[in-house]
Amino acid sequence: MIDAQMDNFTSGGTFFLMGFSDIKEIQILHAVLFLLIYLAAILGNLLIIILTTKDHRLHTPMYFFLKNLSFLDLCLISITVPKSIMNSLINKNTISFLGCVSQVFFFFLLASTEVALLTIMSYDRYVAICHPLRYDIIMGHQACVQMATSSWVSGCLNAILHTASTFSIPICRSPVVNQFFCDVPQLLSLACSYNIGELVVIGLSLLLDFGCFVFIDISYIYIFSTVLRMPTREGRRKAISTCLPHLIVVTLFLSSGFFAYLHPLSKSPSLLDLLVSVFYTVVPPTINPLIYSLRNKDMKMALRKLIMTRYCLSN
Repeated sequence: MIDAQMDNFTSGGTFFLMGFSDIKEIQILHAVLFLLIYLAAILGNLLIIILTTKDHRLHTPMYFFLKNLSFLDLCLISITVPKSIMNSLINKNTISFLGCVSQVFFFFLLASTEVALLTIMSYDRYVAICHPLRYDIIMGHQACVQMATSSWVSGCLNAILHTASTFSIPICRSPVVNQFFCDVPQLLSLACSYNIGELVVIGLSLLLDFGCFVFIDISYIYIFSTVLRMPTREGRRKAISTCLPHLIVVTLFLSSGFFAYLHPLSKSPSLLDLLVSVFYTVVPPTINPLIYSLRNKDMKMALRKLIMTRYCLSN
């Protein structure tokens, strides 16, 4: 029975994902809520990409990295939420083997790249505030492109390692994933035995993520110590309003991810696991455009300029 299931599984079988509820009304409510969140995330991140591309005043290292972050967030929320919405609407929580492999690969590609990019963004803020006279030399265009490229390369390598090690394990349990998307901890719980290779890969990833988190914290310790010595209140306010939201997003994103991958899984489906996963797959891509655009004077000016240009052209 198990061998037959494993043969079917590796030759293109189906996974069964966990829904947020078995009640039809709640399923529709979940689909509508996720759809609104998804549309808000898409609109916000696309707006940042458009503004930072069209407005030449935003062609600076900070907005270059922000444009990359918006693209990552747009893709990250698109690999999990649309499938969850569709499953809720048709009341069929299934995903193909290839679809599950794709979700794991692209999730780790985008999430790992985002962690690296957030680390780079903290370094950018550190140089801008603590070493403003050397900023243009340290954060030149070529250096920024190299940093962004290295974050994508590291994310791709991490995704390949996780995907290959996760789907090389033999499956002994029913292919029911207690999550609304194919997440590695729930997939590993289906294995016949512990997969040492994947555990090592997860351990190394968490260690690197923790190293990034420590680097970000150290950067902000230097940043805030410099900010407190600024002579003007306006300068302190501007620096804090720029850096504090970034620190909050990083903390939310990494802490929820650490919790999901480190805490022991329950044998029965857990609503807590679903809610925690929302915090590192859905919340950051949705709130990043809000904290980086609505509170940013340059972004507001670029948006007004774009609206006025469109209005003048239409008339």
